[in-house]
Amino acid sequence: MTAIVERAVELARRHAAPEILAVVNVWDVASARVVAGVPGTGALATASHAVAAVFGYDDGEQIPRDLMLDMAGRIAAAVTLPVTADLEAGFGDPGETVRRAIGAGVVGANLEDRGDPLEEAVARVRAAVRAAEAEGVPFVLNARTDVIMEPAGRSPARALDEAVLRGRAFLDAGAACVFAIAASTEPQVETLAEAFGPGRLSVLGLPGGLSTARLEQLGVARVSFGPFPQRIALAGLESLTGSVVAGGGLPDVVPPLT
Repeated sequence: MTAIVERAVELARRHAAPEILAVVNVWDVASARVVAGVPGTGALATASHAVAAVFGYDDGEQIPRDLMLDMAGRIAAAVTLPVTADLEAGFGDPGETVRRAIGAGVVGANLEDRGDPLEEAVARVRAAVRAAEAEGVPFVLNARTDVIMEPAGRSPARALDEAVLRGRAFLDAGAACVFAIAASTEPQVETLAEAFGPGRLSVLGLPGGLSTARLEQLGVARVSFGPFPQRIALAGLESLTGSVVAGGGLPDVVPPLT
């Protein structure tokens, strides 16, 4: 197998394993090397919001696709672990975006439905899957649904039902797993994990939310953390700056840059 196929197979294996795959999202090569260097890290994931922020863009496909893919490629080239990228909603052409992501060394991706009509969202998933198949890479597509986060007048129960409906449709269209980004309670997670089956549910870790260990017990295959790792890192920088401005200095021990 080629190196990229090996990485894709490894990423898929990590999703299917009984142990949860916890991916701490990264935004540049420095953050990627730090996370990859922590023992037990199995894969890396970019966060669209965090990568966009590096270049001064808002989230929501405001960053040029070329710039986003260039950063994803730099990250993939800097580590030996599988890298999955947040491709938002595909930048208007999910098939081409996935093809180019694979060319950059990326072996998996998030793809958002943004609450769009189900037929449109499924078509994006199919286009992404076909593009990966054409490249000969067992790409791990993490199809995201936003309907719990943005219920559009639905009750919470109806929004959860819609997430199940959409998730099953995405899996039928070839997605490897379903990213129910706003599923945060145990009943929501249990319902979705049972509906999709083992190795199929991906969720977002939230401040004060369910622990990684508990999510594993509930049947979650993968947990990621979106822009929160970058926010935590930047909060540390802000704290240091405040100390320096107030007359302080650096701590006694500063680790080297990876």
